[in-house]
Amino acid sequence: MEYIRGTEFEIPGFSAVTLGKFDGMHLGHQELLANMERFRADGAKMVVFTFGTSPYELLKGHTPLLMTNEERRNYCERAGVDYLIEFPFTDEVCHMSAETFIQKVICKQLHARYVVVGTDFGFGYKRQGNVALLKSLEERFGYKTFPIEKKRDETGREISSTYIREELTAGHMEKAAALAGTPYYLSGEIVHGKQFGRTYGIPTINMIPQEGKLLPPFGVYVSRVTLEKKTYRGVTNIGVRPTVSETGNVNMETFLFDFDGDVYGDEAVLELLHYIRPEKKFSSLEELETQIKADANTAVNWKER
Repeated sequence: MEYIRGTEFEIPGFSAVTLGKFDGMHLGHQELLANMERFRADGAKMVVFTFGTSPYELLKGHTPLLMTNEERRNYCERAGVDYLIEFPFTDEVCHMSAETFIQKVICKQLHARYVVVGTDFGFGYKRQGNVALLKSLEERFGYKTFPIEKKRDETGREISSTYIREELTAGHMEKAAALAGTPYYLSGEIVHGKQFGRTYGIPTINMIPQEGKLLPPFGVYVSRVTLEKKTYRGVTNIGVRPTVSETGNVNMETFLFDFDGDVYGDEAVLELLHYIRPEKKFSSLEELETQIKADANTAVNWKER
């Protein structure tokens, strides 16, 4: 996959393009990618167009991300995307008319022959562009628009990044996973901790949350960690560890079952499968140790549905 970040580019040949924020790459996004796949037989390049910083962040203030830019790049590469475009959302782009965006970006730079978007897709200055405008200009610019109906869950609600954020914020990890098609995960480097757990025979790995990424409620989770292409079940605490620390720094600490290796400095992917309980301050280290073992037992016996 070729990753392009900037405004100066031109896709060779012609392409099938999908456009959007693509935060989280949930089931709705996956439907767009699946619909683009059929145009490969025609020789089209598969292109995902998004913004390096989302318009919503710039116009409304910071919104925690479900997926970092790096995670999105990795996802698109695994999905077989040919080009991922992260377009800077400059003042010029913000004030670009929808028709100009079609002419300059979609046609001249992306060489789009097929445009695959959600039925609610909006673009251009004040989101004046929509599917109806795309369709009305097809003959003039020589592309074809394929609007895709929004994916819905079993209740009939549209699947969206906003919906997933709501479920994660409530600690509903299973529901968030169902909407996204995969458990919510965080990734990063394993760092040194206080090594409190080793004192009690419960060695843990520590990770620092990625800046700007949404965290679910502070508390204890059934988890799964991938290290060096191997996966381990475990129990994770996300929070400030009030019993053993007064810094207020947020940490992700995981006790892995059947693992006791030296992995400091390694990269890990932490999946959060089930919310067990909120974080709390214990009156003693002994009480904390007892609770950790109880949480681990809960995690061992938890069964993925």
